[in-house]
Amino acid sequence: MKKNTMKIAIVRLSALGDIVNSSVVLEFLHKHFEFIEIDWICEEVFAPLLQNHPLIDRVHTINLKEIKKSKNLSLLRQNYNKLKTLGSYDIVIDMQGLIKSAIVSRIISKNTHGFDKKSTRESLATVFYKTVSSIDYSENVVKRNCFVVSDALGFEITPNEIQNKQPIFPVSKKLFFSNDKKNIVLVIGASWDSKIYPKEELVKVCEELKEQFYIVWGNKQEKADAEFIASHTKYATVAPQLKLDELVSFVSQADLLIGNDTGPTHMAWAQNIPSITLLGPTTKRMIYETPINIGIKSPSKVDIMKIDKNDFSIKEISYKEIVNKAKELLYGI
Repeated sequence: MKKNTMKIAIVRLSALGDIVNSSVVLEFLHKHFEFIEIDWICEEVFAPLLQNHPLIDRVHTINLKEIKKSKNLSLLRQNYNKLKTLGSYDIVIDMQGLIKSAIVSRIISKNTHGFDKKSTRESLATVFYKTVSSIDYSENVVKRNCFVVSDALGFEITPNEIQNKQPIFPVSKKLFFSNDKKNIVLVIGASWDSKIYPKEELVKVCEELKEQFYIVWGNKQEKADAEFIASHTKYATVAPQLKLDELVSFVSQADLLIGNDTGPTHMAWAQNIPSITLLGPTTKRMIYETPINIGIKSPSKVDIMKIDKNDFSIKEISYKEIVNKAKELLYGI
């Protein structure tokens, strides 16, 4: 480590989309600080997305989800001891703003920074921070991520910088998509049923656009839904099961991605790939819109402080609206 190198730790434990939208800060940290080392602490399942990132020095993993599920005190002790021995940091920045992430940050170091009590859903997290940032919880998530880091370290990340960012993740594999048609990735899953756009309507999207669709999936139900779509249109193919780094490569070489509000969909924005995000019980706050990354929101009103998981209004989004937006992004019409 060079003399006067700043050493920081970022705590963003989960979930996939949040980690994707947080990783944008890496480019700007290296741009503003010539000598900086960045460690990242996350749940073990998400480590493969970050471990080979050229702008991250070390990825440290914990297993809070497994501890909660198994109630294994020995595993809890192992994770605690691991955090205590990570070493010395100039600052630990909690980008997640939850009680669990705040505790993790405080175990690592006393010099912690996070959101103030009015800027997060779990205000108790604030007691574990030495310094805090204030930004409205209703603000766009990418802007919040950039602000908490830049405010902690005393520099600015401008909207123009975000708009003109480099692709966030390295591409590890070259894929061979169709040369005859536009290649469109469909992300059909999500963490809640109410965030999932109907598979029957996606068939109509495929039939209208008549391009080559690849359907990505992450579990048995999503695979079954992917097979349903592929069996009802000749324009769709079920993608193989993909690891996180393979998913990055897959998305990075598409002409367009259409998907629900979920991690793989956010990867398109991360990689500067055109995308359409379909939103029902969540809002456009969850995405960073650009000329090529747009959101289509259902008619429902959303209370961001108390998301209604029984809001199935995503079904009210017309497949024709999706098709029209796709044509704009694919053909400029």
